[in-house]
Amino acid sequence: MRTSLPRPRPRPRPRHRTVRRTRLLAPMLAAALLAVVLPTGSAAARPAHRAASGSEGQADADVQTGTEHARQRPAAGPGTNFAPDDPFTADRTNWWRQDRFGMFIHFGAYSNLEGEYRRPDGTVCRDAEWIKRQCAIPMDAYEKQARTFDPAAFDAKAIVKAAKDAGQRYIVITAKHHEGYAMWPTKVNTWNLRDHSAFDKRRDIMRELKNAADRAGIKLGFYYSIWDWHDPDFADPATFPKYRERMYAQLKELVKGYDPALLWFDGEWDTDNPHNPWTARDGESLESYLRDLDPKLIINNRVGKRRVTDGDYGTPEQEIPAAPVDGQLWESCMTLNGHWGFAKYDQDWKSSATIIRNLLATASRSGNYLLNVGPDRHGRVPQPSLDRLSDVGRWLRTAGQGRAVYGAGYAGLVEEPSWGAVSRSRGGAGDKLYASVTEWPTAGKPLHLTARAPFRVTDARVLGSRQGVKVAPSGDGYDITPAGGPTNPTATVIELTVKTPRPAPRGHGSGLRADIFANDTLSGPPALTRVDRTVNYSWKSSGSPAPSIPADHFSTRWTGSLQPRFTDAYTFTTVSDDTARLWIDGRLVIDNTKPHDAAIDKASIALRAGHKYATRLEHTEQTGEATMKLLWSSPNQPQEIIPTTQLYRH
Repeated sequence: MRTSLPRPRPRPRPRHRTVRRTRLLAPMLAAALLAVVLPTGSAAARPAHRAASGSEGQADADVQTGTEHARQRPAAGPGTNFAPDDPFTADRTNWWRQDRFGMFIHFGAYSNLEGEYRRPDGTVCRDAEWIKRQCAIPMDAYEKQARTFDPAAFDAKAIVKAAKDAGQRYIVITAKHHEGYAMWPTKVNTWNLRDHSAFDKRRDIMRELKNAADRAGIKLGFYYSIWDWHDPDFADPATFPKYRERMYAQLKELVKGYDPALLWFDGEWDTDNPHNPWTARDGESLESYLRDLDPKLIINNRVGKRRVTDGDYGTPEQEIPAAPVDGQLWESCMTLNGHWGFAKYDQDWKSSATIIRNLLATASRSGNYLLNVGPDRHGRVPQPSLDRLSDVGRWLRTAGQGRAVYGAGYAGLVEEPSWGAVSRSRGGAGDKLYASVTEWPTAGKPLHLTARAPFRVTDARVLGSRQGVKVAPSGDGYDITPAGGPTNPTATVIELTVKTPRPAPRGHGSGLRADIFANDTLSGPPALTRVDRTVNYSWKSSGSPAPSIPADHFSTRWTGSLQPRFTDAYTFTTVSDDTARLWIDGRLVIDNTKPHDAAIDKASIALRAGHKYATRLEHTEQTGEATMKLLWSSPNQPQEIIPTTQLYRH
């Protein structure tokens, strides 16, 4: 990752906007560069510096084991659906959706330079985690400095305590960054902290961190860069399969050896210096492989090409989307200063108030906030980072203000105000809105909330204060007038207990009728008719609706009815590739018939609770990847794949 200098990109990064149609994928790379499965050749030779602590034969065996595991999986092909579940509602992702706040740790051989490289001519070049590439350090010189790397002061217990005290409920650490240096004792090569450093060879900082996190009840995840500047086989498409075998073997070591809760990939984009051959199909195969290794894993979208159809969640970097993201969970990752890795010259720290307000804005849009620290060459987290983390944790613990973050999400009922952020929690304490006020009104002046759907406020209080709060209907919503001043200058939370119209009972549906055609024109008699419990399909490049249907040139028509539980303006969202059309009660609401790569389309329509609405959805697949997902959301309905219980076949 990087923020101080731009990274080459093949295309502008997609922005999430509330629009009818958002194209999220540029045309696919040439088919000749795509690979569906791992190669079946013998294990590749190791990169330089063979292990002194283990035999070369053992390293080769580990690589071969990882490759054989992939070969033994059932071949992906017609009939395969790569969507494991609905991440918006799955038990697998529930902890991640509830926890909201995590610690990112960027730590690697680059940390040994602490952001500065002195060239042979005496000039100094500055960077952090990208210093090898941006300062054009020769490989032999970079390997030489890594030999002196000795983070003896790395204290896993102290780092976990800092995260817990900050209110961070999960940690993601760089297991391998773009430099290719492994921070665990991998058997795959010797370019790692155990075999190529001055560090105590008896220690494993990843094991130490895992043990400390488990004891503290904090989830641990690993960052892994696909892009590798060190491996000699990476950049050449002819030898890239050898690198890929080693990558699979390393990831198997991490998953089976440390049981991480999530994997955070990076380095998936098209670039050079060195050339990056990673393709969408490589991502498809890797994601499938990892889900076979551990079905509980949460995986970010950089496993593929950072699209809405890749992984479980999107990864906006150094930014917070202006609204909830369509079609995918999301997490914003940010630095505390201007770099991810440690840079001793960078003292441009974000204020504690900025961090707290970023966290509130993120939670109010149903996102997660992954805040980075970069330990120094000795393994110590900088004191300014610890100070700010402590401030955030203190704010979250004070007067129950953390309720505005943990388990909370998009309010739905109200528009986002100019004076702060509003999140919503529907836990055991009832339906609550948490208005986090960053611009406190002058005495006697109200805070206005614009309503998006009917609701009543039955109680209001300022957390951490006994002052009264007056709530009165006003125009298009409510005026909220606190009697006193703010409880602190960063954000004061007003808790509103709200009552909304009772939802209709949960339905008894079993899904929609699916007519599947062995052509891409929805013509002639269907090759197969069945009931699909939901429309949640990610067939990607090799799958299809059924074994008898080819992976290209097929189409599906779903028919039946849907039944909302709330009387609301519902937004229907499709995630599709190649085309999508949706009718509700005979009205065409989504009409994207031009063949496209992964795209989001959305439309809104007023629906009445408990009423059944005739539904028809059509999808066609020509060539390449295939996806079809149907989601809904409303002021009272969080975004989700429309569930089986609310779908009825004719």
